[in-house]
Amino acid sequence: MIDRLVIFGVGLIGGSLALALREAGEVGTVVGCSRNPDNLREAERLGVIDEWTTDPAEAARGADMGVLAVPLGAMEGLAASLAGIWPEDAPLTDVGSSKQAVLEALARGFGEVPRQFVPGHPIAGTEQSGVAAAFPELFRERLVILTPADATSVMATNRVTAMWQTAGARVEFMTPAHHDHVLAATSHLPHVLAFTLVASLSKMSDRDEIFHYAAGGFRDFTRIASSDPVVWRDICLANGPSILEVIERYQADLESLRQAIEQGDGQRLEQEFTHAKTTRDRFCDPARAQLDT
Repeated sequence: MIDRLVIFGVGLIGGSLALALREAGEVGTVVGCSRNPDNLREAERLGVIDEWTTDPAEAARGADMGVLAVPLGAMEGLAASLAGIWPEDAPLTDVGSSKQAVLEALARGFGEVPRQFVPGHPIAGTEQSGVAAAFPELFRERLVILTPADATSVMATNRVTAMWQTAGARVEFMTPAHHDHVLAATSHLPHVLAFTLVASLSKMSDRDEIFHYAAGGFRDFTRIASSDPVVWRDICLANGPSILEVIERYQADLESLRQAIEQGDGQRLEQEFTHAKTTRDRFCDPARAQLDT
């Protein structure tokens, strides 16, 4: 039971966590804190939070658990406002998509990474943002990756693990560096590609006709380009080296495919497409993969 949960940045992720814990009956008072009072009033109206404040120090008073759900670029400033104030016995976690950057931000903001801080990243979300998009089922059977440091309190790690499990998630552990490498390939690169494709097509002279005739494939591929631009700006800046590495690899593979098209090499194209289909079906649609074998 979490007696007093404080969510810094009440949007899709923080709001959905609060709703999931409410539904499970495992949270008492939920306090929202952000710089936008209108958003906090909306969260209170929707029943996501019970109380709100724009003052982090006030929010921290009596806290039993804290979740940093703000953009990566705001982490250091928020940490600095909580330094010397956040209760030593209250676990603190985050939902950021780059764990090394978060640890560095907290080290700068607090002076050192607090022992009760457990870095976390729920692998869940939608292209929608804001508290109005929050729903309690968001984390059910979804992964949450925790990346505790060597000095992280075992008590804090256990309590944060239990919180996510109560919300319906499956918890796994990684080192921060490995997390950032894996997520650059599986999450960050796809978002960069979706944003870039839409932006590129929007600059073509016949863009209106192009978008008019866009079919389901285009909509499926670019759905995540409707994600919050500020969040993804911060992710690209925070995890730049890992993202650049996977972009360079993708560019090399794209150039190889371009050459196959240029040379009319149908066999090579079919081999690449077949390999891609088989790989995706095996990981994302096992039932279909079984039928194809």
